[in-house]
Amino acid sequence: MHPFGLSRTDDPGEAIAAHAHDSQLAFIAGGTDLLGLMKDGATLPERLLDINGLPNMERIEAMPGGGVRIGALARMSDVAGNTEVRQRFPVIAEALLFAASGQLRNMASIGGNIMQRTRCAYFRDEIGCRCNKRNWGSGCAAFHGFNRNHAIFGWSESCVATNPSDLAVALAAMDAIVIVQGKTGERLIPFTDFHRLPGDAPERDNVLDRGDLIVAIEVPANVEASASHYLKVRDRASYEFALVSTAAAVETDGRRIRLARLAMGGVAHKPWRLTAAETGLRGISLDDIDGLRSAIAASFTDARPLVHNAFKVELAKRVTLRALQTAGARA
Repeated sequence: MHPFGLSRTDDPGEAIAAHAHDSQLAFIAGGTDLLGLMKDGATLPERLLDINGLPNMERIEAMPGGGVRIGALARMSDVAGNTEVRQRFPVIAEALLFAASGQLRNMASIGGNIMQRTRCAYFRDEIGCRCNKRNWGSGCAAFHGFNRNHAIFGWSESCVATNPSDLAVALAAMDAIVIVQGKTGERLIPFTDFHRLPGDAPERDNVLDRGDLIVAIEVPANVEASASHYLKVRDRASYEFALVSTAAAVETDGRRIRLARLAMGGVAHKPWRLTAAETGLRGISLDDIDGLRSAIAASFTDARPLVHNAFKVELAKRVTLRALQTAGARA
């Protein structure tokens, strides 16, 4: 294990300043992903700053009008079990319960969950495979290697990894906002802009800079949120990351779809919003299976499967259809 120093703070300003001025310092809350990365040699900070003492960042608060504010230090299990979250945003509670194991959910923080790094085996390989995320310029071993679990959307030849967070998919579908405190004050980042596509800088998973501290996530009220569902397909029934997953929410007029929200996991470097399908589904009856399938297929015209994951295209369409039908049954 890489040696490191550990300190604590209960002052947000102190935490931000320390992170901004020390490139070898990392924040730690639950540590469920960070410590694994350190064991794998994928990240090797010299100093860890324990931020669990920062005030008021573990709160889960119902907002006027039907939204919810989730503190970055709230634990996954607490959010999944929160009555307001379960009633207002079942898709969020379900995404959390599909994630990790009970023990990890009790420890892992919400801010850490959306920051977790890919489970690409080449990135996590402590021996040191070619990986541009770990060593820029070394290449992407997965691009020409075994890429069954990798991206079908938005990849570049520099990186074909996928984002592993189940929660992130639900938050993308709900148009959540990430509240960040940094060197120049507070800023609000739309969740669909928070994670990056790899491009020619795959080492950057998100848009945060040194000195940025995630304070909370706000999920705005929307009429379709209560009729929502998260469906995850994986190789085994527990403690496994998604081959593909879909967060779906729907508002209906009778059986006809007035508005749909769809986001996918396991298919890209970031949660992937199916915007073409959302548009095409308006006015279609939930009983019109061919119509639903055709609208969903519109979001897959730009899919680019790799050598070993072409099956994901059809699987993703089927998972999206099933998630949409389940959400529709709750409307």
